[in-house]
Amino acid sequence: MPATLNKETLNFLSTLEINNNREWFNENKQLYLDAKANVESVVNEIISEVAEFDASVERLEAKNCIFRIYKDTRFSKDKTPYKTNLGASLVEKGPKTLNHAGYYIHFEPGKSFLAGGVYMTEPKNLKAIREAISSDGDEFLKILNKKSFKDILELQGTKLVKVPQGFDREDPMGDYLKFKQFTVFHPLSDADVLDKDFVKNTAKVLKEIYPFNRFLNEAIGR
Repeated sequence: MPATLNKETLNFLSTLEINNNREWFNENKQLYLDAKANVESVVNEIISEVAEFDASVERLEAKNCIFRIYKDTRFSKDKTPYKTNLGASLVEKGPKTLNHAGYYIHFEPGKSFLAGGVYMTEPKNLKAIREAISSDGDEFLKILNKKSFKDILELQGTKLVKVPQGFDREDPMGDYLKFKQFTVFHPLSDADVLDKDFVKNTAKVLKEIYPFNRFLNEAIGR
């Protein structure tokens, strides 16, 4: 039987949002451990599916890819101690790295999604990506304009007002060069994540993301 996300996992996250304090969390620690174990089993199966078309993830283990639920509140006005989501990052260069393109799976009641690409990276990597887009614009657009990609994924990211310094202001790819992040996004409903075929459906979406990630990582020079 394929691993599936349990409704109890979403229920835990919903209840945590209402009771986001250490006393409640400590009293209900087992609910968290059960939810985390459930997500680990699902993510491990997703890794196996993705490894069929992207060998870079085959050595990853879900336990190393899932983000901590504990928040760092030192520089935040919101002092609630826990995240109200469970997320996992599948990246070849090491789980949770920010520098290379990978896949991201986010579980949160009413706000779940799949994503790929580079959210934050070093300036030299961002410059390398922009240079690749400028010089290989046709290849980049071929990926973005593929119907099966466009039907389920949307390019997102904050943008500069102007084409960045060092690039021709009239560059035909200028609008893409303004991006400061290169991420693609696929929203998920609660019904989607609870579907018995969630793992296989997720792998299909991530397979569409794969050429996008490969373009970015080749630009970075992995």
